[in-house]
Amino acid sequence: MFNPSQQDVRNFFFDVYQKHREQQMLTDLEKIALSVVFEHPEYEKVLKNKDKFLTYQWLADDGETNPFLHLSMHMTILEQLSINQPIGIKTLYNDLCKKFETEHSAQHELMDCIAEMIWQAQKSHTAPDQNIYFECIKQKLN
Repeated sequence: MFNPSQQDVRNFFFDVYQKHREQQMLTDLEKIALSVVFEHPEYEKVLKNKDKFLTYQWLADDGETNPFLHLSMHMTILEQLSINQPIGIKTLYNDLCKKFETEHSAQHELMDCIAEMIWQAQKSHTAPDQNIYFECIKQKLN
């Protein structure tokens, strides 16, 4: 199983952004990552400053959002959709797109549900439960 470190993930996004700026060829995965980066121009200042942000720690308690976690969540959702795993996610996502009007907004709704599923798993010391994920999505659709 692939288990990148925090620095691996950050370096991946820094490298994608740098390759884009230098007009270098991108792999298919890098192209997907770049499309996610383009959806978040507010993170450009971070991606332009690797020296400062490679090890920077964003604090949720201070209301900060870790841009690398956020971008990675988008990538996770896009992968789920590309293979329809968990089964049925694509249909629910399409319904969210209709309700929230954009794919980007629908992905943010899915992020909330992934976070809920992970929080519940941590709280109960169990594996993430896709039923919690789907139930959260269905509540958003009501």
